[in-house]
Amino acid sequence: MKATKTPIIGIDIDGTVTSPSSIVPLMNECFGKDLRYEDCYEYNLANVYKITDEEFADWLDKYGERLYDEAPVHGTADQVLRHWFSLYKLVYISAREERHIQVTENWFRRHDIPHHAIDLVGTHDKLAAAQKWQVDLFLEDRLENALQLSTELGIPVFLFDTPYNQGSLPDLIHRVTSWDEVRDKVKLLFPEQTFV
Repeated sequence: MKATKTPIIGIDIDGTVTSPSSIVPLMNECFGKDLRYEDCYEYNLANVYKITDEEFADWLDKYGERLYDEAPVHGTADQVLRHWFSLYKLVYISAREERHIQVTENWFRRHDIPHHAIDLVGTHDKLAAAQKWQVDLFLEDRLENALQLSTELGIPVFLFDTPYNQGSLPDLIHRVTSWDEVRDKVKLLFPEQTFV
């Protein structure tokens, strides 16, 4: 059988590997609100919580480390990613700032989630990082990122279904509801073969 290049999967962290609802309890605690995850109808939580973008940035600056440390795993992400580690190259590309690399690596270790690389780009624009790593597929929860990556790179994107990313999707973006569904779709996308 002819060997082919090992597929490289680009993976967002927050809301993809971590539960997309994990930010809500901490924001409720800090801002004295009682919102539900289902109330988060847009990605910009400053609008949802009726605070300014500056207030949200200050909050994330102060509580980001705690948020990243306490976030639960999204469904069966840990199991799927452990299975994938020997089959694909797993590159995590996140909007987290580089100063959060320690808490990020500690979280991955604690949950026994393997990785080939973690790239904290400090911005929602992940295009340059995705190009640098030459990803063949991206897993994401932010609609704007999914649209940019699929359009600019011409690659499939699996978009985890959330209240804040609704809308019609182009052909290369596939809405998914669980990590088990992603596992099955990836198996179809990259049929078992000999990778090098």
